[in-house]
Amino acid sequence: MTQPPYPPYGEPPRPDEDARPGCWWHPHTPTGLSCVRCGRPACPDCLRDASVGQQCIDCVEAARAQQRQAQPLRPGGRTVAGARVSTRPVVMPVLIALNVLLYVVTAAQVGDPMQNNESTLFQDGQLWPLAIHIDGEWTRLLMSGFLHYGLLHLAMNMLALWILGRDLELLLGRVRFLALYLVSLLGGSTAVYLLGSVNTGTAGASGAVYGLMGALLVAVLKLRLNPGGAIGIIAINLVLTVTLPGISLLGHLGGLVAGALVMIAMLYAPEKQRTQFQLTTVALLVALLVGLILYRDATIASAICTELPYLCPGTTV
Repeated sequence: MTQPPYPPYGEPPRPDEDARPGCWWHPHTPTGLSCVRCGRPACPDCLRDASVGQQCIDCVEAARAQQRQAQPLRPGGRTVAGARVSTRPVVMPVLIALNVLLYVVTAAQVGDPMQNNESTLFQDGQLWPLAIHIDGEWTRLLMSGFLHYGLLHLAMNMLALWILGRDLELLLGRVRFLALYLVSLLGGSTAVYLLGSVNTGTAGASGAVYGLMGALLVAVLKLRLNPGGAIGIIAINLVLTVTLPGISLLGHLGGLVAGALVMIAMLYAPEKQRTQFQLTTVALLVALLVGLILYRDATIASAICTELPYLCPGTTV
């Protein structure tokens, strides 16, 4: 009488173990154990200790794969925008420091922190369309974004920049975040110069900050997060823009649209040509804004004669 060979794994089954199921990976090995995740029977060789119970080798590997996918910001990797992973923002604090420094300088020039807009630096840097057209002071389009009317104006914009800029810089990286900020600032200035009054001064980082809000909304939608918070922040700020006096609606809307467009280029770029696509798209957007500025400069004469007829020869007041 011959005896059948033992199963390839484990000990030969005893009579009272015949009813036990076989291991999923070693069918000839009866086992009373199972994976706490998938429930499949598994022998001790195919189980791994987990935080609760034991998991089979397939479930352990699947959990590791999910963990790697859920952590796109891991050392040595890249973010969804193609930027190198960083653990702390650098550009955002520098921008805040630059805004604060210019405020301190303007306040020191007049000796009054609440009347800093009367300083020479402020008067030479605010966005004043008439000075841009007549004197060719194009630097006002960017310089105005770093000047503020008083301490409260500065504090509100810098707080918003701190809150929005931290996560956006980590997502985009330093260069992309700086591009987002500057293009948003230029977008706000372009809207003011294109559609605003020719003899009204404007200043503040609000255009750039609203660009960060638009970028945040695009990022939330791209990453399939709950957009309620981002939409709520934008809605509240737009309501404040419309209801409070002395706030530039054009600058805010221009920055919001420009920031959203830049972020679309950053996050929806094809992976194989991501950097080239992002660079080209941002360059085209800047070219569009510059084109609108030049168009306004070429056609602003009629607006000047309408608002300031004494500057136009042959016009009676």
